[in-house]
Amino acid sequence: MHINKKNISIQILAVIGLCLAIKLAFIYYFANYDKYALSSFCSINDFIDCDGVAKTRTAQFLGIPLAYWGIFFYIIVLFLTFVDKLKSIKFLKFLEVFKTPNAYITVLGLVSFLVSMILAGISFFKIHKLCILCLATYFIDFIITLIASDGMFKNIVKSIKITILDFIDGAKKYTKTFIALLLVSTSFLVYSNVTLNFVPHIKKQKELFKYRKIKYNPYRVKGNHLGSEKGDVVIELYSDFVCPLCYINNIMLHQAVSEFRNIKVIHHNYPFDTECNEYINLNMHPKACFMTKGALSAREQGNYWEMASLLYEKQPKNIEAMLELADSLNFDKDKFIDRFNSKEVENEIQTEIKSADLLEIDATPTMFINGEKIVGVKPYYELKEILIKHGAKRK
Repeated sequence: MHINKKNISIQILAVIGLCLAIKLAFIYYFANYDKYALSSFCSINDFIDCDGVAKTRTAQFLGIPLAYWGIFFYIIVLFLTFVDKLKSIKFLKFLEVFKTPNAYITVLGLVSFLVSMILAGISFFKIHKLCILCLATYFIDFIITLIASDGMFKNIVKSIKITILDFIDGAKKYTKTFIALLLVSTSFLVYSNVTLNFVPHIKKQKELFKYRKIKYNPYRVKGNHLGSEKGDVVIELYSDFVCPLCYINNIMLHQAVSEFRNIKVIHHNYPFDTECNEYINLNMHPKACFMTKGALSAREQGNYWEMASLLYEKQPKNIEAMLELADSLNFDKDKFIDRFNSKEVENEIQTEIKSADLLEIDATPTMFINGEKIVGVKPYYELKEILIKHGAKRK
């Protein structure tokens, strides 16, 4: 019985690579979607950090995690090592198009290795993090290429030529099947890249970044009420005017009330600023207390929400800048200053801070939508789903 040592060697490497790719797929999932997951064993420090690499946008291609691409690659390599035996099965006769499997393995291994070198460069020079399991697969890809080509450059060149010619010949012989497979695979890749359904955390990041780029709230409203005063979908919002995510959330809530007719937003200030908040130890958002006073003073003149949008956008750091915003809204400056410096405003801020502490709020934005607690900012498509679940009606 003839034993094909080359095939066996490639199969062993492909199985090892497949196991590593599956492990990387698990690491990718836990790093991005399980906030209670412990760090993986290969996250050793700030540089050797598999979890850190998995959380970057470069850990996917065309909307599919690279670990999944790796799984697909090693399965194809294993398939090619068995294809000669599979050809003898009657209903698999079409596999005769795979004339020179070793040549295809050589080309696939080479392409995978070259892509791996690009990824390694990104890890070292852009991300500044290294995934040691990924590095192991890079070496496996390289060794598979060497074994399949007998370690000879001329064989690699020959394999490329053979693969191209066999591909053309197979496409001619099974034209309809080839076109169908091409259409299906292309459609799938377009779908995955456009919808990002296989990488929902990146879809979320992309959605939030879209709102972060907005410099002016296009949905802003005037007055002290956001949404319907009699709305039965009540959003109790706790936020901070210096908080970047609160900025995004503010635009989304304005957009929501422009699309739904029975939403009522009640804003509570919870500044992460030690100047007025005794319940925090770290002064995360300096001047947040200052801006809160500006918003509450604007409410006295009947335009809380437009001032709120301006505070998020302009981030005034001194009284002169604050008065410029008040002037742009045609406020009575004397009344505004009196209110700004009043004891009533300070007391109201303290009341809201104590109320937030009793609710154990430790992050902004935090919302209670008809009692359901939502911490952080959701992508707008998720926010709409939550609002509809609670009975929001479109206009």
